Amino acid sequence: MARGASNLEDRPTSRRVGALGALWPFVRPYRVQMLLALVALVVTSAISLILPLAARRVVDNFDDGAGLLDQYFGAALLIVAALALGTAARYFFVTRLGERVVADIRKAVYARVITLSPAFFERVMTGEILSRITTDTTLIQSVVGSSLSIALRNMLILAGGLAMLAWTSLKLMGLVLLIVPAILIPIIVLGRRLRSLSRQNQDWIAASSGTASETLLAAQTIQAYTAEARSMARFDEVTEQSYRVARTRIGTRAVMTAIVIFLIFGGVIGVLWVGARDVQNGVMTAGQLVQFVIYAILVASAAGALSEIWGELQRAAGATERLAELLSAQDTLTDPSMPVPLPAPLRGQIGFHGVGFNFPSRPDVPALHGFDLTIRPGETVALVGPSGAGKTTVIQLIQRFWDPQSGQVTLDGIDLRDLARVDLRSRIALVPQDPVIFAASAAENIRLGRPDASDAQVQAAARAAHAHDFIAALPQGYDTALGERGVMLSGGQRQRVAIARAILRDAPILLLDEATSALDAESESLVQAAVSRLAEGRTTVVVAHRLATVKKADRIIVLDQGRIVATGSHDQLVAQGGLYARLARMQFTDGPGQIAASA
Repeated sequence: MARGASNLEDRPTSRRVGALGALWPFVRPYRVQMLLALVALVVTSAISLILPLAARRVVDNFDDGAGLLDQYFGAALLIVAALALGTAARYFFVTRLGERVVADIRKAVYARVITLSPAFFERVMTGEILSRITTDTTLIQSVVGSSLSIALRNMLILAGGLAMLAWTSLKLMGLVLLIVPAILIPIIVLGRRLRSLSRQNQDWIAASSGTASETLLAAQTIQAYTAEARSMARFDEVTEQSYRVARTRIGTRAVMTAIVIFLIFGGVIGVLWVGARDVQNGVMTAGQLVQFVIYAILVASAAGALSEIWGELQRAAGATERLAELLSAQDTLTDPSMPVPLPAPLRGQIGFHGVGFNFPSRPDVPALHGFDLTIRPGETVALVGPSGAGKTTVIQLIQRFWDPQSGQVTLDGIDLRDLARVDLRSRIALVPQDPVIFAASAAENIRLGRPDASDAQVQAAARAAHAHDFIAALPQGYDTALGERGVMLSGGQRQRVAIARAILRDAPILLLDEATSALDAESESLVQAAVSRLAEGRTTVVVAHRLATVKKADRIIVLDQGRIVATGSHDQLVAQGGLYARLARMQFTDGPGQIAASA
């Protein structure tokens, strides 16, 4: 699998941890909680810096009597208790802040993605989006809820420790400062490499999730075509590539850690050697050296921890960039700043005026070309024609899932681009060719377009769609969960649930895209009767390959290669000859052999 398949767009590589600044809008609402965490962090850091002073007093006054010694150790115990309480408070506030921020980010990303038009999902695999919402936000949770506070604490200890080192012994402090550039160089050089590898690792994880999501959703098809081995090989390839990048990242970080730790503690040992000589020569007391040693250990530990956390911050910066890209993704469809309100009541006249449309993924192949069609209020219009003629495209344009490149689509004379999409779609009921059933109860699935409907209204819609009997026979009736993608139901049952959903919606415009294709003959006749009652007084657009389902339409529009090639009733079109007559002859009179011969 090409790595580019996982890319949202050509994304720049993070060059700085400053990318984490994009998290501020999510942190800002919780400033008080952040301030409490910061206070606890400063207090615990200050207490950590006080402990070496106590150790110095104990060493220098070791011979001053047991009472004074007891007081020193008692004070040390109180300091440790304060440190424990402060650390617990810091953990509580910081961890809770991390959980809250990540929950808000997940909600914001989902809220943004769920509103994007189909053009976005032509470029991005659903599995990659799920990876960002889960894996990337987990990284951010680790940083906001842990690493960031630890980094700040170590920065305070590092700065305070260096100041106390200078106060304890300026000479030894000068030697310590000579070590710092040697430590920073590998952190900066190898840190850039880590940043790039972290971003690649996250991209490959997203690609792996996308591949898994795509194939698991089509598991039965893959098994039916005995493609399990190829599917596993494809997933293995992407997952192994993710592992290889992760292995390189881990190796690079391990090398950086080894170099930094050696330089830090090697330098400390050298400085302590000089300090020990000064104690021997009477330049400083043993307590001062102990104090300097403890501060040096604190500073070295803080510097080492910062080098570790730096890699985590870089990974989180890459994750933040990826999530920010989703939040700022530009949609090809936008609502006007001042949408035109739809008239009430809606007449339901739909117009296509010189419409030309190409799908972005096939820019050189027109789906519709010079398309003109007016559907009158309350009229039932059927769209027929061979596969790829543009029938479903017409349905999608009516719902404004796409905008035409030329011409306009109107509703009651108003260009759809001048309407709010929510307002437009609230007046439409759709029964798609492949109905989506959610992992919820049968009643919740039917209520999708009208969540406030009563149980009686839900059951009435199900009866009209000839779905009541099989729903009532389920283990918990209308409260039975239908499983992911409706796995508990047959194809015909799923379609009848979708029809019940459209009946309950009770919208002035009804779109039926192969709505009865999965029904048996008996169910189809019953559902057709329900659809006929539902279509009364509504503008109805029917897409069908089976011409028996459209014979009673007010008008039949025959499409071929994105153009209207004939219009009329069933009898008129049969009498005219041409494409419709040939399709009708194949379906109503010719046997399979005749169909094969005419192909």
